[in-house]
Amino acid sequence: MTDQPEPGRPDAPRLTTREAAELLGVKPETVYAYVSRGQLSSVRAAGGRGSTFDAREVRALARRSGRREPSPAGGDLVFRTGITLIEDDRYHLRGVDATELARRHSYEEVAEWLWTGELRPGVRFEAPPETLAAARRTVGALPAHSGSTDRLRVAVTAAAATDPLRFDLSPQAVLSSARSLIPTLVGALPVVGGASEAAGDSLARQLWPRLTARPVDTPALAVLDAALVLLIDHDLAASTLAARVAASAHAHPYAVVSAGLGVLEGPLHGAASGLAHRMLQEAVDRGSAVPVVADHLRAGRRVPGLGHRLYRGEDPRARTLFALLEDVPQAAGALAAAREVVATTARHAPLHANIDLALAVLSVTCGMAAEAGETVFAVSRTAGWIAHALEEYGERPLRIRPSGQYTGPRPPQPIP
Repeated sequence: MTDQPEPGRPDAPRLTTREAAELLGVKPETVYAYVSRGQLSSVRAAGGRGSTFDAREVRALARRSGRREPSPAGGDLVFRTGITLIEDDRYHLRGVDATELARRHSYEEVAEWLWTGELRPGVRFEAPPETLAAARRTVGALPAHSGSTDRLRVAVTAAAATDPLRFDLSPQAVLSSARSLIPTLVGALPVVGGASEAAGDSLARQLWPRLTARPVDTPALAVLDAALVLLIDHDLAASTLAARVAASAHAHPYAVVSAGLGVLEGPLHGAASGLAHRMLQEAVDRGSAVPVVADHLRAGRRVPGLGHRLYRGEDPRARTLFALLEDVPQAAGALAAAREVVATTARHAPLHANIDLALAVLSVTCGMAAEAGETVFAVSRTAGWIAHALEEYGERPLRIRPSGQYTGPRPPQPIP
């Protein structure tokens, strides 16, 4: 920082263009764009080389735009958020250890607390009959080979079409939509098992027969509920960023969730658990994880279910689910295979288990399809997207507007 005051303003430190750009998290050219729009004032530097900027004015613009100095991880844009904190290999929701929340509270209780700050023991979300019927009709019209994320996307669209108040972005209206949308998503999925849910069941209990034909197992159901809690948010993951961009444009909450679902389906995000499921199932079937890991490495593929950019050690979400899976007797084989995957890969690279591997243990143990983890992820993260939308609705609209760096041919070019 150039702390020499300008003549006549002895108390005003000045920033160079480069310093202002770093503080705002933008390119130097963008700083001059702010000047041309009247958002910043500049003074020609002594000697006529470049401009200087009032540090207080730059900081005020950084606060208004949601930008601050670039993060050490190299991100270009940092958001102020009071939802998730990940540091020192710990995962917190609003300052509370998320793994403890997952052990003590149901998904609905945590979602309600995340949105409102109020813990409501035993709270249940209910789908309006007409909304659920529309979602089921729409999902039923899809081809038989459609995946669960396909079904969830059209269910969101159907639910939105039945809600004439969806454009009301007041917190009360948004939360009302969220409380009905999440059980609608679950209820619109086809039942795999013979038994459906009963009135007043938890969301995890409603989801169970849509993931597996096996009877409800109480310890395994507790793992599913904990997984829903642990996946509810995870800072600005790709799908959450998409959801916030939609909310920044004041899209209604159903459109926000649709934006999140569109990104979630990528193999590097929500669909990663399916890859871990297939790998773990093969290890169980072959009686050893060693040849399965070897096949992945020989083909130049990364071993799924291992490593996470935000954790140096084991993903705390995975550690929590593994501990709960110890209480599920039939999970012993899949748990042993998962541990063998980690131990075998450790000879090649120091990678730890992430939540995708833990979800794979649950899905393999309970006879679920490979995409079950993705379904759990999508249903759970809907509450997190809503929480981020509520934050973003309170910010300056359309603030998430990166500047493109044009790399095409310079004009003038001949008309084609």
